[in-house]
Amino acid sequence: MHSFTAVVEKCLEAGLFVGFVRGFPGAPTQGESLDELQANLREVVSMLLEDSEPRLEAEFIGTQTVAV
Repeated sequence: MHSFTAVVEKCLEAGLFVGFVRGFPGAPTQGESLDELQANLREVVSMLLEDSEPRLEAEFIGTQTVAV
């Protein structure tokens, strides 16, 4: 079993949750709820892992708050 950290954002214009795993090129997905997004993320990552172990281009480290 693999575990990956997904970045999740909310598109204010469309009202959808958008998620992607940093380092997996071209694999964003979306959902109307966080549960739907989670299911879609599992599906996308599973499909990528079926072909072979993808080489991650980046590793998620964290977020930072910037005060201006």
